[in-house]
Amino acid sequence: MNTPARPSAASAGTGGAAGSPPPSAAVTGLEIRIPGGPVLLRPATLAAAPGRITALTGASGSGKTTLLRALTGHLPDGACVTAGTLAVLGHDPTALAAEELRLLRRTRLAYVGQDPGSALNPRMRVRDLVAETAPRRLDRQTVCELLREVRLPVDEGLPDRRPTALSGGQQRRVALARALARTPELLLLDEPTAGLDAALRDEMAGLLRHLAAHHDLAVVMACHDPELVAACADHTVRLGAPAVPRPRPPRGVGPGHGPGPGAGDRRTAAPADGIAARAVHVAFRDRGRVSRALAGVDFTAPPGSRTAIVGPSGSGKTTLLRVLAGLHRADSAALTLDGEQLAPAARKRPRAHQRRIQLVPQNPLDALNPSRTVRHQLERPLRLHTGLTAAGRAARIEELLQQVGLPADFRDRRPGELSGGQRQRVSIARALATGPDVLLCDEITSALDPDTATSVMDLLDRLNGEQRMTIVLVSHELHLVTAYTDTVHLLHGGRLTAYGPTRELLPMA
Repeated sequence: MNTPARPSAASAGTGGAAGSPPPSAAVTGLEIRIPGGPVLLRPATLAAAPGRITALTGASGSGKTTLLRALTGHLPDGACVTAGTLAVLGHDPTALAAEELRLLRRTRLAYVGQDPGSALNPRMRVRDLVAETAPRRLDRQTVCELLREVRLPVDEGLPDRRPTALSGGQQRRVALARALARTPELLLLDEPTAGLDAALRDEMAGLLRHLAAHHDLAVVMACHDPELVAACADHTVRLGAPAVPRPRPPRGVGPGHGPGPGAGDRRTAAPADGIAARAVHVAFRDRGRVSRALAGVDFTAPPGSRTAIVGPSGSGKTTLLRVLAGLHRADSAALTLDGEQLAPAARKRPRAHQRRIQLVPQNPLDALNPSRTVRHQLERPLRLHTGLTAAGRAARIEELLQQVGLPADFRDRRPGELSGGQRQRVSIARALATGPDVLLCDEITSALDPDTATSVMDLLDRLNGEQRMTIVLVSHELHLVTAYTDTVHLLHGGRLTAYGPTRELLPMA
């Protein structure tokens, strides 16, 4: 279904208006599936014209990422086009010879995926990452101009940093600068505002409008953010998807069954123990240049609490979460779990501590092995941390998939056969497999449509109420923060600026 987002938008059909340039990308009735397996994209139609932005919307799993990948000629392993046609800049990318396809990708189209940080070589500096994609050699000034165009601060040493010293939002914009360095005619974006705060989301809307008009780019973006779509899209194409089960509450909990007696008292008068960090200092160093990520930050989350970490992109939220998880060693910090010292590195923590603290990263590919099936990803923590039999593990895997709203037959798929939102739900299921006491969640709803995001948060809320699981939520979606957390830590520039009740510190969210 194509619906104009603004009165001035041109028709979204496959043909242009009289006298208008031909579409940069045209798709008619395109269906993609794995033979003998699932349908990855139900029949879809769109036309992307130069200077226009087309938004792909729909529930998680509706095929938005699959359609974007088809436009680049890169289908998931085993998948094929089973109906319809597609043309990109006058070619069917799925039928091009390998060398012709490489030339098309290198010189005329660019794709920025949902997990752009995974495409950035951690050993390279930002200036080199941007320059390497250009068809001609770029000098430092041109690289800096590209970084400025995507709203990155070049006067603060950013071109000389490596990706690991950047926030998720900064990595996303570096990936966009890399795409622009190719001077493409067609720009494909998968969830361009995932992990960005509201201010940066609004900035991104203006940036995309500028890029489409200034570079005469045809832009196609997959997006769950209705505000971004309303702000910048000329056309909207909504994709349909087969029905999937909604997340199911854990055993003993269901609709109408809130937290048990006294749960509310636990949240307001929880004991002082739990997971805590004192005076966390983290700095990134590169060739004598020091950038401060966290400066003396204190954090506490009592048992059974629901707390959030909120702040603008680059304020240190993810770094703090990784310090708590033992995945990033702080320069100095005192970490405790229920009053007991917590080793700074996860690999040096006893197995009980490893089981009790689980992280769901913003990028699910950080947690999932692309060569292994979902069944294997979920079975591994069950083998390590439970005494379940083979039959018990199989039943638990099915239950975990149902809890996060995925069909049981997804256990036989690999991450590459899943949408970004589906991968995120598998990542959540993997974290829940150990029965953790503390669940650290980094932007876990950024790749989910609003209904699925609410369902996942409802699931975590039920786990919190029934099992007193401590939930620590990093999120830019302040409406979810206010609805599902009781306390909030506000970070800015690597410092803790406020801590207290969510509804007092975020009253207008």
